[in-house]
Amino acid sequence: MSEVDSTSAAVVLLRPNVRRWVLARLAAGTGSTMMRAVFLWHLYDLSRSTAVLALVGLLSFAPLPVASLLGGLIADAYDRRRLVLVAQTVGLACALALVLLSRSGMTTVAGMLAIIVTNATAAALEAPARQSMLPTLVPKEELSRAVTVMGTAGALAFMSGPALAGLVLGRAGVAVGYAVAAGLYVASMLLVAGVTGGMGTASKRAVSIAGLKEGLAFVRKQRIVLAAMSIDLFAVIFGGATALLPVYANEILGVGGTGYGILASSFEIGALATSLLLVTLPPIRRLGRAILVSVVVYGVATVAFGLSRSFPLSLLAYAVAGMADQVSVVGRTTLVQLETPDELRGRVSSVNMIFIGASNQLSTAEAGFVAYLTTPTFSVVSGGAMVLVVAGVTALLVPALWRFRT
Repeated sequence: MSEVDSTSAAVVLLRPNVRRWVLARLAAGTGSTMMRAVFLWHLYDLSRSTAVLALVGLLSFAPLPVASLLGGLIADAYDRRRLVLVAQTVGLACALALVLLSRSGMTTVAGMLAIIVTNATAAALEAPARQSMLPTLVPKEELSRAVTVMGTAGALAFMSGPALAGLVLGRAGVAVGYAVAAGLYVASMLLVAGVTGGMGTASKRAVSIAGLKEGLAFVRKQRIVLAAMSIDLFAVIFGGATALLPVYANEILGVGGTGYGILASSFEIGALATSLLLVTLPPIRRLGRAILVSVVVYGVATVAFGLSRSFPLSLLAYAVAGMADQVSVVGRTTLVQLETPDELRGRVSSVNMIFIGASNQLSTAEAGFVAYLTTPTFSVVSGGAMVLVVAGVTALLVPALWRFRT
């Protein structure tokens, strides 16, 4: 490729396999986030309990450690595409089950919680294979750009999913929302099936406990990698406000279902805008500094969102949080992939996904239970303040992260 091409992030999309993989991520990400947004709205409508919303986070996290580690082992031993297809088939089945239950009027809180556990298990199995596949589709010198493009697709998906959920909830109801999510899963599976090659150059090894220990030992010894994963884990656990968005939309801001969709998507609008900007800029070189600064901004924006009683201000604050989060995501993902050899990428990605999944799901539990014991406002504001503490402690304990650059 020419020198001009090598500085353009979009050029990686000229590779058919990369293009299919990115579009598959867009479709599946939109479907999964749409299904989750509809699910949270539906569950709160049935239960009217923030404690039940918190339970969603705990149950979604419960299968993650074992399923993710197993997914990483399988990803390093077998065809990563097939693992993604199997996992997405389970996600499709969960969406269709929710459609049937909603249309029949037989939906119960217990039944919905069982479905979310099944879906969370499948997602945990899929994630290491999906993440570790991308570096095998591009030369190493293009990896940073490929990660940025994939991050843009993810941000667009996470914005589109809640927005579609709000649109459908306001006009057609939960059953149609679940049906649209099912269709997006199908689109993703067709794209994944079209990807060829990409198995990587490393020799495949059998699934074993020794292989698992090897991946865990690598993460433990690489302090910068561990610090990048850890800061995201604790920042999102304390600062995540997703579980309380139905409460804010209904009872604090008074904007209803459509407003809920807009509010939920504002985070991803900020993330998408940042991703598009990153595509046009040179790759981030001071990755550690970018991660730490973005976490601080994320914490401040979360505090502002928690205190706001104005819908436009809430949208702005949540969008800024999304912008900061996207910088952290791109920085952390690039750092981890660059520092990990291909033969370990599935297992290291599985550890990374445990951290990510723990942060996403435990944040739901933390926010819901704290809101149940105190108030939704105290839950969000105190969580944002804790994010700032996390950033400071990480910078003090691992100063090498601040200095890290590609």
